[in-house]
Amino acid sequence: MLTLVSFDLCPYVQRAAIVLAEKGIPFERRDVDLANKPDWFRAISPLGKVPLLQVDGEVLFESAVIVEYLDETCGARLHSEDALVRARHRAWMEFGSSILADIWTVETSPDRVAFDSKVRGLRGKFERLEAELGEGPWFAGRHFCLVDTVFAPIFRYFDVFDRFVDLGLFTDLPKVQAWRQMLSLRPSVRGAVATDYEPKLEAFLRRQKSWLATQMG
Repeated sequence: MLTLVSFDLCPYVQRAAIVLAEKGIPFERRDVDLANKPDWFRAISPLGKVPLLQVDGEVLFESAVIVEYLDETCGARLHSEDALVRARHRAWMEFGSSILADIWTVETSPDRVAFDSKVRGLRGKFERLEAELGEGPWFAGRHFCLVDTVFAPIFRYFDVFDRFVDLGLFTDLPKVQAWRQMLSLRPSVRGAVATDYEPKLEAFLRRQKSWLATQMG
């Protein structure tokens, strides 16, 4: 039995949970409070972050390492067998991680000017995605791949943001919108978070001294 050490709002944990579900791998999920890290967690997490995957007495850290390990060792591959395609997909996974960093600024910035600047940057990144996407339904066409596992948690944020503020990020981007919708319906994506994920994220956003929090009423 594998153990996924997680935090309930962490998008990087969701990547691992999605891959585990796609592969049909049984696992135990063990949540930690990152604001009050227990000693056992500090002892096994070199960076003090989640996710961690405990495997046969070993501990893997960093989500990219975890998902590639799972992909290489269990079931049908989500990564392409073509080395060049794999490299391109890894690059787009890093692109997704840069979007997560931007989202953090959107969530926490108290400055309207900085907020608006970051939203414009996000819009530009989604426009680049629109140009990259093909006919779908997934990033790589008909094959669900590891890039999809990165962007599913990204789009999930906007399910909450959209209830309070119209950022206009996906307007006139039909391929991105269709991809977002398909990911939201995928069972592995839906099951990657607990049923109370959205209210917990909303509560987190309301606690921030941010411009976004002022728009939430």
